[in-house]
Amino acid sequence: MGKPKTIKIDEVEYVQKDGHTLAQQLDGLDYCIIRTYSAGCFAGYVKEREGQEATIINARRLWYWSGASSLSQVAMEGVKNPSDCKFAMEVPEIILTNVIEIIKATEEAKENINEVPIWKE
Repeated sequence: MGKPKTIKIDEVEYVQKDGHTLAQQLDGLDYCIIRTYSAGCFAGYVKEREGQEATIINARRLWYWSGASSLSQVAMEGVKNPSDCKFAMEVPEIILTNVIEIIKATEEAKENINEVPIWKE
């Protein structure tokens, strides 16, 4: 794949979004645990944040976790009982409203969360 297409308007250069690999899209983004007021908790990459709204890439809803006392522990260590957790399948992108907490996760926690089996019925 060649260099992404660009266009310049009023001295601002815009880069074409499509055609980028997932790795390119995630480059520089933080993997975080996100808690909302009413939609629950999520793990994923924070793409954008404005006020109480955030766009998350590769988001998993954390419905129930076992082996961590709080989201802070999940963000730092992951979970101790992955087979007892209920983490939904990953969605490519989601816009969350009423975001009330974002905790940057460690690499250890990210790997642990990604190893939790997908919970579905």
